[in-house]
Amino acid sequence: MTVQAIPVPAFHDNYIWLVPDRRGGNGVAIVDPGDAAPVLEALRRQSLTPHAIVVTHHHYDHIDGIPGLLTHFDIPVYGPATLPACDSPLAEGDTLTLGNGSTFSVLETPGHTLDHLSYHGAGALFCGDTLFAGGCGRLFEGTAAQLYHSLEKIRRLPDETLVYCAHEYTLGNLRFARLVEPDNPALIQRLATVEAQRRAGRPTVPSRLGQEKQTNPFLRCHLPALRRAAERFCGRGLDTPQAVFAVIRYWKDTI
Repeated sequence: MTVQAIPVPAFHDNYIWLVPDRRGGNGVAIVDPGDAAPVLEALRRQSLTPHAIVVTHHHYDHIDGIPGLLTHFDIPVYGPATLPACDSPLAEGDTLTLGNGSTFSVLETPGHTLDHLSYHGAGALFCGDTLFAGGCGRLFEGTAAQLYHSLEKIRRLPDETLVYCAHEYTLGNLRFARLVEPDNPALIQRLATVEAQRRAGRPTVPSRLGQEKQTNPFLRCHLPALRRAAERFCGRGLDTPQAVFAVIRYWKDTI
């Protein structure tokens, strides 16, 4: 059974995720709590009890709520070993089994940051700021090569995987994607759907990984159409998908 996480909006465009008990209880795991207040309110309103905190990386909007939550709950904090609050560090190849019955494989996905982790299991991927709906994270610490290989690791996961990213960036990401692939029919349809969702004030995440493979340019750098678009932008030939990715990531940064 695929996990159906509960979104908790925070800041301007963040999502904190509550991963519910798959066995029907009221327990949840809290993913990337950048702010304690909205999490505490969601827990109170829905009569939920947290049993763990799970973190993808060290940016403030993913961790600053941890101290406030730990004043209320004596629960473990799973995540990169770089986090001072992390008492249960994880690394590539580890298995995270939550008290709610869900089991996740730990993937090291550097690029956005060097310590970034993603969690795949129960039909879902919690990928923080590595992969977004229609896009990917900026390169704050890592290299384009690192982020490309992290995304390739994700691209190999099953198409039906639900992608739980940490920001509502989808509309802007897909508008950029149309610049790269203006004639992609799946992308044209997805953009129209997302525009309607945002006009109605509805979240656009999670998405399906199969849809990302059809419409997200950062997962399509192996395709000739993406290579041609990147070459037109940079004015030179590109020999590898990794080189295409680096150009498209730079292109996105310039707009």
